[in-house]
Amino acid sequence: MMVVAVVSPLFMGRQLTLAASGLPSGLRLSVRGLKGQNVRPRLHSPVKSCPPLEAKTAGMVKNREQVSTSVRKFIGYPTLAGKVATQLMSGRNVEESRTFFLEFEAGPGVLTRSLLNAGAHVIALESNKSFLPKLKSLKKEFESQLEVVCCNFIKLDANPYGLLKESELCSETLFKNLGIFEVPWTADIPLKVVGIVPRKEERVFVWRLIYFLYECSSIYNYGRIELNLFVSERMYKVFVAKPPDKRTYQSLSVLWQTACDIQLLHKEPCSSFLTKSKNSCSIPNSANEYLYLVRLTPRKDLFTDFLTISNSRIFVMMVKQCFAKSTSRLLNKLNLWTYENAKNLLRELEIPENTTAGGLYPEVYKSLFELMEQSNRIDQSLFYDVDLLADDSIIF
Repeated sequence: MMVVAVVSPLFMGRQLTLAASGLPSGLRLSVRGLKGQNVRPRLHSPVKSCPPLEAKTAGMVKNREQVSTSVRKFIGYPTLAGKVATQLMSGRNVEESRTFFLEFEAGPGVLTRSLLNAGAHVIALESNKSFLPKLKSLKKEFESQLEVVCCNFIKLDANPYGLLKESELCSETLFKNLGIFEVPWTADIPLKVVGIVPRKEERVFVWRLIYFLYECSSIYNYGRIELNLFVSERMYKVFVAKPPDKRTYQSLSVLWQTACDIQLLHKEPCSSFLTKSKNSCSIPNSANEYLYLVRLTPRKDLFTDFLTISNSRIFVMMVKQCFAKSTSRLLNKLNLWTYENAKNLLRELEIPENTTAGGLYPEVYKSLFELMEQSNRIDQSLFYDVDLLADDSIIF
């Protein structure tokens, strides 16, 4: 399950109408009062009675996911949904924050309801049509607070040159239909994404996002998208790893820590989630495993005069090559990449000559790249014609 919160300074008090060609009729959401108008979002008290979880939500997951070939997890317990919603809404004034949540892989809609009860506006994306009736029934309860769209966010822009399946959209089409517009990178956060990343697709999805981020493409074409993702314990450790942790510290660690502020919001046992696999439907997951809700907020100062959108691919490739053989000496790699004596570069940054290629802190990788770019000391031809996605399928 995924959630995206939209905070769009470009709406500027204009009416926001969410409508998409090809979407079911009646799925329109108009929101007024985003700036200065006297319109109060409807707050719904969570006093409405709900059927027992075991009889309703768990059964729904089992029946709706019979044709699924992947493992998906869902927030099925209102208590957990309330905790997550509280984390997402913490510190935000409902009337002034202009925050919209777009939930993808919404499933049974338990988190959707908690967000709506908290006063949030939600755009729910779900790729399995069997879940849509339940989500649309929520729309009848919450009217202008909720919009429902059939779309697979995990596959968004995954194959820009191929034919799209029925539930797949490109980001340009999706955001245009939702009335979401581009904002400058240094502006406020335009979108907030929250959700559970499927374990099978986790690494490829996270790599795809990092390429999008550094190139300001796909969702990041619209500004500094904030991600709030439920990921595995292993992926969380990769996000926050530092040297000399040779086992966990890797190129993903450097690239995400360089690009984003990283914050752990919540840690929850897998047994707290509903899950449906290809072969069976199981309420409890392993009690020894956890999912981590991690917030990744892109830095305003990520891009500089010497680390730009146009050369960011070179930076990503440089970091990946450093970790291809992380125990080799950094000096040897720099001698291949630069036009002059690499010892001068290390000396300027006070980096010992015996430092390994994978032994620098994230901020030092960025400083090293910027220094090389500043003085035109990098042979960029060495990084061209390389498949940047070559190692995206590497398994932990």
